[in-house]
Amino acid sequence: MTQNKGLSLVELDDQGVDLAFRADVIAGLSQAQKALPARWLYDDAGSQLFEDITQIPEYYPTRAETQILGNRADEFASDIGSGRAVVEFGSGSSVKTPLLLSAIDPAAYVPLDISGDFLRAAAADLSAKFLGLPVYPVEADFMRTVALPDAVKDMPKLGFFPGSTIGNMVARTAVDLLRTMRETLGEGSKLLIGMDLIKDKDVLVAAYDDAGGVTAEFNLNLARRINRELDGDIPVDALEHVALWNDDHARIEMHLRAKHALQFTVSGEIFSMAAGETIHTENSHKFTRRTSATLLLAGGWTPVKRWLDDEGRFSLILAEATIPRSAP
Repeated sequence: MTQNKGLSLVELDDQGVDLAFRADVIAGLSQAQKALPARWLYDDAGSQLFEDITQIPEYYPTRAETQILGNRADEFASDIGSGRAVVEFGSGSSVKTPLLLSAIDPAAYVPLDISGDFLRAAAADLSAKFLGLPVYPVEADFMRTVALPDAVKDMPKLGFFPGSTIGNMVARTAVDLLRTMRETLGEGSKLLIGMDLIKDKDVLVAAYDDAGGVTAEFNLNLARRINRELDGDIPVDALEHVALWNDDHARIEMHLRAKHALQFTVSGEIFSMAAGETIHTENSHKFTRRTSATLLLAGGWTPVKRWLDDEGRFSLILAEATIPRSAP
């Protein structure tokens, strides 16, 4: 087994509070439409709840993407090639990753995730499955350019961004992230990225508002995290999970809605919510072939191949770092 204990690039204050988390929460709760970046849903508890979501009957993306990874191994081997350092952005528990690593014979694996304990546990599990594969976990906010471990700097890179996490971002943020990924991975790199597809509204809403309430707990955990980490007193029982389809923006939206008028504090700041007012916690944009290609091209990546699951619900796209040009 070859595993590095990992790096941490998260900035904390003297009390161990993530500075970016506090800044985003205070700024987001101060807006007319309260909104928080979706990445903060994924503390250790949130990451585990998301893994639970991937197992519920209504949530099809994980099954669809896993089917593609399992059925197209030969194509991945020929189109990606061996000997690359696989850099996974937001690795979570790396459930899908073994399928990819088995197909392409990588030189190293670098999982990046903002949830440090969850990241290291997942990296240890994967190291046990791939004896001899160097694994270098990095605790970092991958929305910013990440300095990769020295051991992989000279290797050709494959970025891996499964799960349609890119859909959690509005277009300008998604483009910025794709450009940041290109900077992190460098020239000559490739990117394998998951993008969910537009489909029947009822199927989409059910995937984000399951009958068992697992997604509701995932969403409410963000309020609990704020209370735990930012000395908050949000009355979580007074909030309810809402998922809706916004056709104008081609996205599912998740909100936390106030059941009645509220007042609470976070890090000494006072906030209030009227009855029915919401905190917008997540978007999940859905794509077509054209919109996915446009997004990638805007972010500095040229799509070269696209795979769908058997039911045409989900896409995995392989892209190459676009060579910079001074003219059209």
